[in-house]
Amino acid sequence: MTRIDRKFAELKREGRAGLVTFVTAGDPDYETSLKILKGLPAAGADVIEFGMPFSDPMADGPAIQMSSQRALKGGQTMVKTLAMVRSFREQDQTTPIVLMGYYNPIYVYPVDRFILDAIKAGVDGLIVVDVPPEEDEELCVPALKAGLNFVRLATPTTDAKRLPAVLANTSGFVYYVSIAGITGTAAPDIGDVKAHLGRIKAHTALPIAVGFGVKTAEQVSAIAEIAEGVVVGSAIVTALADSLDQAGKATAATSSGVLGLVGRLASALRHPAEAAALRA
Repeated sequence: MTRIDRKFAELKREGRAGLVTFVTAGDPDYETSLKILKGLPAAGADVIEFGMPFSDPMADGPAIQMSSQRALKGGQTMVKTLAMVRSFREQDQTTPIVLMGYYNPIYVYPVDRFILDAIKAGVDGLIVVDVPPEEDEELCVPALKAGLNFVRLATPTTDAKRLPAVLANTSGFVYYVSIAGITGTAAPDIGDVKAHLGRIKAHTALPIAVGFGVKTAEQVSAIAEIAEGVVVGSAIVTALADSLDQAGKATAATSSGVLGLVGRLASALRHPAEAAALRA
C-alpha cells in the first residue's frame, strides 16, 4: 500500500472524510512555503497537494495563477520543489504528498529523472491535469510502474463513454472537479456533486476527493457527507495572498493565517456536529 492508500484506509476506520489541501511550492518564497508545508499536517491536512509552479496554469483561476507567478518570480524550480519534499520527509513519514500541476516542467526535467527524483524525495503521487488518458505511456504508466500513484480528474462533463478511460490507470484516489471551469471561480452544487459521485462510484472502488470551488467550512462539511475527501486550494492560496505586504512579501501573519484557516476547515471534518450547527 502507498501512503495515499494507507491514509484513506485510516480515514475510513475513523469514519470521516479527509482534508486535502493545496499550496503552491515556493509561494511567496522558499522559506515561508516550506514552513507552511511542514505545518499543514499539525493544522489538520490529511493529504497535501503541492503545486508545481508553471507559467501557464490553464486550468487554474486567478488566485492559483498568481501563486505560480509569485513562486516563479522568487526563483522556484522543480529541483527546489523536490528539495522541499525531502525536507518535509525528515519530520513526517506518513502524510501523503501529491505533486499537482502541468506536464511541461516534468517533460523538460525530463520524465525518467523526474520520476526517480520524486520517489527519492518522498513524493507519493501525481496529478497532471493536461496529460489525457490517450497519452498514458508518456508519464502515467512509467509513474505507476515506479510506485507513484497517478490521480486522474473526473469532471461534470465526463460522460459514461469517457469515464472508463479516465479511471483505467487511476490510483490512490479520484479527483472529482465539482464545477465546470477553472479553479476557485464558482461554488459547487452539492446535489449535482452527489449525483455525479454516485455515477463514478458505480465504476470504481477508489476513494473520491471533491475539489474546485470549495472555500468554506460549511462546504467542507457538506461535501464530507458524500465523498471520501474534500480538496481546498484557492481559499488557502487567497488567504496567503491576503497576508502579504504591499511588495508581495511574506509577513508575520502569512504562515499563521494559512495554517489557521486549514485548522478551521479541518475542524469541520473532525467535529461534524459543530459544522452542522454552522449550516443550520
